[in-house]
Amino acid sequence: MPRILVIDDEPGIVRFVTRALENDGHSVVTATSGLDGMGLAVADPPDLVILDLAMPGVEGEAVLNGLIAQNPEQRVLVLSAMADVETRVRCLEHGAIDFLAKPFALRELLARVQCRLSTPSAPIQATLTSGELSLDLRRRELHMGDQVSSLSSREFLLLSHLMRHSGSVCTREDILASVWGYSFDPGTNVVDVYVRRLRMKIPSDVIKTVRNVGYQLQSA
Repeated sequence: MPRILVIDDEPGIVRFVTRALENDGHSVVTATSGLDGMGLAVADPPDLVILDLAMPGVEGEAVLNGLIAQNPEQRVLVLSAMADVETRVRCLEHGAIDFLAKPFALRELLARVQCRLSTPSAPIQATLTSGELSLDLRRRELHMGDQVSSLSSREFLLLSHLMRHSGSVCTREDILASVWGYSFDPGTNVVDVYVRRLRMKIPSDVIKTVRNVGYQLQSA
């Protein structure tokens, strides 16, 4: 029985969608916050995540980024009233397999769910490479020549974010949203702490500090 995780802070929508999916033969788990949803997805990855974007605390796009970073094979269907072209394209570029705007027709949602569950997963990128760095996305290992380093969960998410944007400046806000799921700056130095940890495992000049902005992974 396919297992689906619904992440939405609207109780009425959650009940409505859950009942419809269960009647259609699916097992459903729900979460009413982005952090809870990410925790459930990491602990026991579902066959499909149905994700709302407009949630308090952790925004849905940050949740999407976190889900894909934790599990590149995770299938995510975004279900949201924030359906402008820029948002839809951004979600699809960041790894969502589908986007359905609210309000929606229940028959269409069920049809899309069935279609996405029956479609084989596309081949995914198994490694990220930048200069001498090679990041194994499945094993969460960092390779530099013959040297292999294990990474903590946050170190892995931070390095993968920097490597996906190699050569570009990643702002503290972007990093906090992608790695920690914050839609605000908590006023701590947590980003700096984890950058220092990464610099202990890679050549220290690979990650450049951009004063008052963020960090940049040198592309060569």
